[in-house]
Amino acid sequence: MKRIDPKKYNLTSRTTLYKKMDDIFIIIDRKSRIIMKDGYRISEQAKTIWSVDPGIRVRVATSAPMCTKTKECLRQVNIEVLELNSLNISL
Repeated sequence: MKRIDPKKYNLTSRTTLYKKMDDIFIIIDRKSRIIMKDGYRISEQAKTIWSVDPGIRVRVATSAPMCTKTKECLRQVNIEVLELNSLNISL
């Protein structure tokens, strides 16, 4: 897995992105719960990525607990949510 520059997708430099084949992972490494407001922001980031690279699959890897409504909202726009530990990435 390779770290990529978020500016390629017109995202802020604080956004952590990794690429593996046809997947882009948005990494969220924090302790506080991810709520609906964060979900909307993640969804907008995914739309920006898709506007540059339409055939790519966007996934979110996080160490934080995620609100069930947020998880369902992201699933409806084809964004898969994964545990950060399952990817074995050293940040």
